[in-house]
Amino acid sequence: MSDGMWKGEPEEHDFPAAEAYLSLLADATRAARLVAALRAADVAHFKAKDILRASRLDLLPADNPHVAADLRKIEKGKALSPVLLVRGDLTSGVPLQIADGYHRVCASYHVDENTDIPCKLAGADPA
Repeated sequence: MSDGMWKGEPEEHDFPAAEAYLSLLADATRAARLVAALRAADVAHFKAKDILRASRLDLLPADNPHVAADLRKIEKGKALSPVLLVRGDLTSGVPLQIADGYHRVCASYHVDENTDIPCKLAGADPA
């Protein structure tokens, strides 16, 4: 399921961006394993509002330069890349990590908070 607002699969450059971010939270080996798990994951769909709530991140304003750029893409009918997520842990209070796509989630929310966003989701401890 992918409407015209979203591509079917993440762009190749999203994975190194996710790994760069995740390497700030974990050592290089674990970050690489998480990205490998993201590459292998099936695409699932989650609502923009739920992604923001689970990540505990604030909604960026529509005039944020990166969010505004994504809103312009949506307006022009250019499909956005799916989002890369690492599952949080409810029992320990660890939030969902948006490894790549925070601005796309915010842009999508500004269009409709109930938008189903295609995502690849990896567990926090991939094998």
